[in-house]
Amino acid sequence: MNLIDRANAVVAALDLPPAVFKTCPWQPRELIDEGLRQWLRCCAAALRDNQIIGMPSHAVDEAWHGFILCTARYSAFCKQAYGRFLHHHPEGGAPDNAPADPMGEQLRRTVIAWSMVAAPGERCVLWDLDTHVGVEQPWGIDASTVTDIETDLARITHRV
Repeated sequence: MNLIDRANAVVAALDLPPAVFKTCPWQPRELIDEGLRQWLRCCAAALRDNQIIGMPSHAVDEAWHGFILCTARYSAFCKQAYGRFLHHHPEGGAPDNAPADPMGEQLRRTVIAWSMVAAPGERCVLWDLDTHVGVEQPWGIDASTVTDIETDLARITHRV
């Protein structure tokens, strides 16, 4: 089983404890849960291709922080899903030797990663999740930007 298929299966079976959402007050929690699972799937494509992707949702980022704080569960998940630990490098907190691409480029790679892990017809909730759950200063990726990236990606993949 390849890395993406393995990660998709492990993410689908993942039992997230309530502690994950302790610092994530937004509702509906199910939407944030779905966003976190989609993010973790995107991370598989990024790890496989040795890329750094950007987090498009503040609410999902908070849930991811909550998962990371469940250190034993998070470590076991990473080993099972990715075969190695998935580090979190907040903006400005990456090691000196890590590439420091602008957030716009990292978010572009997140859209590309989603195209690699999504089931046919599956909609990504990450792009505008924050506006749906009432985050005061929402992050996200504008729908037209997502469309432009997907169009460019389709053009490139049809050329190959």
